[in-house]
Amino acid sequence: MSSRRATTIAGSLVTASFAAVVILSGTAGADDQGPGSSKGGKAVDEAPAGVKLTTLLPEKISVDNSSQQTDLTATVKNEGTKDSGKIRLLVVGFDGLSVKGVQGCSPIDEKDLPEGSNSGFACPIDNLAAGRSKSYAVDATFDLGKTGKICLPVQTSDGKKTYWQQGPVPFGTTNPSPNAPATPLLLGTDNKPVGPGGDELPKTGFERDVLPLGAAGAALMAAGAAGLWWSQRRPRQLEN
Repeated sequence: MSSRRATTIAGSLVTASFAAVVILSGTAGADDQGPGSSKGGKAVDEAPAGVKLTTLLPEKISVDNSSQQTDLTATVKNEGTKDSGKIRLLVVGFDGLSVKGVQGCSPIDEKDLPEGSNSGFACPIDNLAAGRSKSYAVDATFDLGKTGKICLPVQTSDGKKTYWQQGPVPFGTTNPSPNAPATPLLLGTDNKPVGPGGDELPKTGFERDVLPLGAAGAALMAAGAAGLWWSQRRPRQLEN
């Protein structure tokens, strides 16, 4: 991680070649996640005429306190009047939230992840018809001793443009329950970490890590179409 180039305002990630889906068992389930939300999302580069791409994340998830396992659903939507053409959805984890598998998607090599992230998957989409959506089952772990964030960019298939980016937006709770079987987390809430004793709040992350929700959201809104926080690397062409 220390050898990566300094972060800059750019808009691309590089996909890897092989899919890896990890099925995790835990107390959380898609049926318990409540309605989807585009909280923390913003249109970035201008999409083709008639195409309007957005994403949704569950408003709540649940983390098994023993295994740290959780799951969630990531959804990409085309709310426009024309088909999207070839695009890709990225699912990227930060801090205590690590993405272990996204059904039907390929892992992003560690060297190609944006600065501060720990994991990511790329989901190629040949075409998303107008008015349609596509959902992906995401398996993850969440270290409740840390804060945790997730990011969903929607890009052209080569990663040169980002039409929409949700996040990095946190999941968390301000009322930790270390002695319960599971801890419910809410989208858009900074996690209040619990130390080994259940009453200690350790300092987590690094000085260069992703901004907390309020600052990150404000920065994205202020930066406008250029306001993405990614690696300086230019994307390579997708491999067949």
